Amino acid sequence: MNQPIEQSERLRQLPPYIFSEINAIKAAAIKQGKTLLSLGIGDPDRPTPVEIIREIQKCSENPANHMYSPYEGTTEFRTAVAKWFEQRFGVALNPDKEITALIGSKEGIAHFPVGFINPGDVGLYPSPGYPVFSTSITLSGGKAVPLPLRPENGFAPDPDELKALIKTHQPKYLILNFPSNPTSAFCTRERMEALVQLARDNNVIVLHDNAYSEIYFDPNNKPLSILQIPGAKDVAIELHSFSKSYNMTGWRIGFAVGNEKLIAGLLRAKTNIDSGPLLSVQQACPFILENSDRFSAPIREVYLQRRDVVCKGLDEMGIEYLRPQGAMFVWAKVPSNMGSMELTKRLIQEQGLVVTPGVGFGAEGEGFFRLALTVEIPQIEQALALLKTFLAKG
Repeated sequence: MNQPIEQSERLRQLPPYIFSEINAIKAAAIKQGKTLLSLGIGDPDRPTPVEIIREIQKCSENPANHMYSPYEGTTEFRTAVAKWFEQRFGVALNPDKEITALIGSKEGIAHFPVGFINPGDVGLYPSPGYPVFSTSITLSGGKAVPLPLRPENGFAPDPDELKALIKTHQPKYLILNFPSNPTSAFCTRERMEALVQLARDNNVIVLHDNAYSEIYFDPNNKPLSILQIPGAKDVAIELHSFSKSYNMTGWRIGFAVGNEKLIAGLLRAKTNIDSGPLLSVQQACPFILENSDRFSAPIREVYLQRRDVVCKGLDEMGIEYLRPQGAMFVWAKVPSNMGSMELTKRLIQEQGLVVTPGVGFGAEGEGFFRLALTVEIPQIEQALALLKTFLAKG
């Protein structure tokens, strides 16, 4: 072969994947004999509840569940989602037109622009934010433009800034994510209403990633669905996941709800690219959703206890942070003049402690780092001690 093998221009347009560099630093440290303690990964460390596993096992024994599943999910799955959604959020959905199954919410994020972005179209994405928000736009031929999330606004979008970005870029769609990865920020109803109104006034589609909807710490302040906002269903689609709510990241099951034309476009893209979720897992989902709070409440309690230990430790070290109201992360300010990547490198090399640099979630994340609440409290206390030792060295 005479021609060099090159990646596509779309891949080459992507920024360097900073987590690959972190993995290389970790690998080098391990090779040198260092034992690493990681608070860097947002993957639940506790197993899937036993009752859920047994239900999936029972469903897996049915030979009818060994076949391809419908792309949109089974009727039983979509009906169970509609019932749960109305109970949880007070929003009625048509199971046949306003719901589709997903292989986790990340799949929906990645496939959505395939259905709605034409070459050159602009998509606005939150920064700091989950990296796939921006990369999915770029890989679909669109132009990804950051919507800055600033500490002075509690890491929620400023409506005036969003209005200016809409006027300048005339985006096709806007991504929101509350509770947020990486910041754990919530969005008030009033702020959400303002954002939805801006989208409606300017014919902007809204994609709301609500993967952390069931991880909250105050029962009087549960995360909203964007579909609770009057008029949102005219412009919005929302993604949900079983991954964090029930410690089911490896089972790959989620769903999208909202405007039927947006659901149809996402489903059309999906049918040309992948398949539906495993049938046995779908068949177990009505049981899971009927007992949703029974399964998710103990998970919330674990993260609440871990959050309080992290926050107490950061307070004692004088490190500023956004106190999480939910999700499974603590978003903290880098406690010096160094960059977030330098902090991450040095913590790995000098202390064997892995955190996530804020810059990995977009330029607006610089100056911060993320701690995942995905290890037990003794390991969290050990991590805090390592961080304290690092700071004392200067």
